[in-house]
Amino acid sequence: MKKFPAFFIAALLAASSLAALAYWNAQETEEIRKTLHFQDASKPGEVVVDNVWGSIAVEGADIREVEVFARKTIRARNQDRLARAKNEVKLEISESTAAVEIYVNGPFRCNDHGGKGIRFNHDPGYEVQYDFELKVPRTASIVLKTVMEGDVRVRNVEGGFEVHNVNGRIDLEGMGGAGDAKTVNGGVRVAFRRAPAADCAFKTINGKVDLTFPATPSADFRLKRFNGEAWSDFPVEDLPATPGKAERKDGMFVYKSGGFTNVRSGRGGVAVEVETLNGGIYLHTAK
Repeated sequence: MKKFPAFFIAALLAASSLAALAYWNAQETEEIRKTLHFQDASKPGEVVVDNVWGSIAVEGADIREVEVFARKTIRARNQDRLARAKNEVKLEISESTAAVEIYVNGPFRCNDHGGKGIRFNHDPGYEVQYDFELKVPRTASIVLKTVMEGDVRVRNVEGGFEVHNVNGRIDLEGMGGAGDAKTVNGGVRVAFRRAPAADCAFKTINGKVDLTFPATPSADFRLKRFNGEAWSDFPVEDLPATPGKAERKDGMFVYKSGGFTNVRSGRGGVAVEVETLNGGIYLHTAK
């Protein structure tokens, strides 16, 4: 395989950026600020942000409401396409007894997953990016999703979490609950304030997975990687491989392990599944 020097790759990236700037001939920005409320503020609520283009940053605080700041950026080929983007892409916000939901809607949505799937069938000639910053009650649960051109960052949230990205990193710090964090192109880093009390799953395709616990956790880890190694700075012991799903072949049942390595730390307990294709797995305790 031919190897190109670093300056040549940098030049290609610069040219690509210039081409993207030339493609968008019209641009408009807007700042949005809102304070949202749970109808029953006495109970921990759920905060949902379902984005498409852009980043999401969430910080837990000793408050009862949800403070939202969003920077909206529209890029379009021309003014007609910009006007079309303003008409077609909407920010939908709902408040209920137990949940606050922020949803970016547009023609890219499809009927999959209850009408909240995403499908890019054609180039609409515009791109609408929302970069969100939220302050939420510290005890809230969070569901955060984005797809393009943005990382997801969370700080000091004690409730459960479900975080999905596609082209970007996931960085969770000071977490007190349990949940899932999955992306495709980017690393996953999670630092727990306290060891999770329920099962968790962390996954990426291109990137490393880095987990930090306040002390040696009592957990059963299922680790899977292809191009990369797994490291732990606390002691673990090997566990037997979990039998995979049985498949009938040539009159026999065939079990596939799925490529996971099973290890236990402490007394075992909650299941923590960690998977990456191109990257390492790192398990730490806080220093």
